[in-house]
Amino acid sequence: MHSPNPSAQESTGLQCQPPEELIYGAAVTHVRQGAAAPGPRKGPAKRDYLIAAVLCYGNLINFMDWFIVPGILLDVQKYFELSDGHTGLLQTVFILCYMLAAPIFGYLGDRYNRKIILAAGICFWSAVTLGSSFLTELYSWIFFLSRGLVGIGTASYSTVAPTMIADLFEEGQRTTMLSIFYIFIPVGSGLGYVLAAGMAELTGDWHWAFRITPCMGGLALVLLILLVPHRTQRRTAFHRALSISGTIRVKAEKPGEQRAAKATWCQDVLALAKNWSFVWSSLGLTAMAFVTGALGMWVPLFLYRAQVVQGLVSPCLQETCNSSNSLIFGGITIGTGILGVIAGAEAARRLRKVNNKADPLICAASMFISALCLYIALMVAQTSILSTFIFLAFGELFLSVNWAVVTDILLYVVTPRRQSTAIALQILVSHLLGDAGSPYLIGTISSAIQARHAPSVQWSFWSMQYSFILCAFLGVCGGGFFFLTSFYIEEDRKEAERL
Repeated sequence: MHSPNPSAQESTGLQCQPPEELIYGAAVTHVRQGAAAPGPRKGPAKRDYLIAAVLCYGNLINFMDWFIVPGILLDVQKYFELSDGHTGLLQTVFILCYMLAAPIFGYLGDRYNRKIILAAGICFWSAVTLGSSFLTELYSWIFFLSRGLVGIGTASYSTVAPTMIADLFEEGQRTTMLSIFYIFIPVGSGLGYVLAAGMAELTGDWHWAFRITPCMGGLALVLLILLVPHRTQRRTAFHRALSISGTIRVKAEKPGEQRAAKATWCQDVLALAKNWSFVWSSLGLTAMAFVTGALGMWVPLFLYRAQVVQGLVSPCLQETCNSSNSLIFGGITIGTGILGVIAGAEAARRLRKVNNKADPLICAASMFISALCLYIALMVAQTSILSTFIFLAFGELFLSVNWAVVTDILLYVVTPRRQSTAIALQILVSHLLGDAGSPYLIGTISSAIQARHAPSVQWSFWSMQYSFILCAFLGVCGGGFFFLTSFYIEEDRKEAERL
């Protein structure tokens, strides 16, 4: 991602302080005029990789909690007697709370101790998840509320953890480590489906799906406390220049000369709004989020309805419904996620050597191909479940190509002292216009179509199929946004390196 974060000072010259004295925020000490700064930071130590491993484990649990509900969606829908629209609202409440909390944690992450923020977030969302497993059908509103609270807890992790990993590694290793970190998005998502469906099938009670990740969260909390330093060095523009040049001469601050004031949050937001690479890539990520949010919520139920139409399974009337679709889709999500992230990082690494615009062009191409695969999957669902799974797998594979690449784009077009804020804003925008609304919108369209026709198995399937076409359209739009990013990427990268 990036290197130790906030914040570089801008006045008559760069200012620095010895690494052991680095503190949070914009505070810096002075270096005598003409003094040479310390040599470049050595390669990452074993401890750095251990810290990164702990943060990756936390990211795994984070996204497992995201997709527990979709993994047992048919059971939850039947238990609380919810329509498609209200069922989609479950994920919308989660994402809305997540995205509203993200800028707050981004602000805190740029200024305060990140380890404490992460520990508090893990503890909070694990406790709420465990508590939600004891609710009865009479308290559906509390279940909705609990999903919102889990969203707030996970926002703290998604906003702060990537900046800590980026601070541990130089640019050459940053993409690789970020790729590993972001592999746990699809892996955690897929395991969420598998865990939820497996526990429901094993115990005969879907509530047990919410009692495993809190235990895993407890382990993550212990590892975080024991292995992650209380204070981690944050990389600034000074450190980035230092890693390139080896040493750098620092101009002293003259007596009485005032230091540059730390930029306010509003100033940071205004600067990011003028960064077109950040703006267009964020809109591309928003389209990705819309598609992944809708697919993640509804695909198992869509496949179930397609199987009912084909006569492969009978309508679910028992307490625990067949969870094979969730298990298979979870496995597909894990496999395509790992392959996609690795392929995206490797393609970016190779193509950057011959084309400075490679990253946004890779993202654009993968979005266009993914949209085509998803459309074909929708069209063949009524006649061939196997073909549907195959094209869904390719669609997810090309979506996964973009995860690490999009994040890396942000990190080299945004100056380090604004990166936590930029990540938080990107989370806010991508979820506000993306997966916060897509599960609810798809469910609402489906319910509206069903309301116009007599209840039937056929229209139950068609309504979901027609509403899913919107995802293919948004995938094409996302490809266009990434293509527009390529027109600004070189200029914005140079501007970030100057700051």
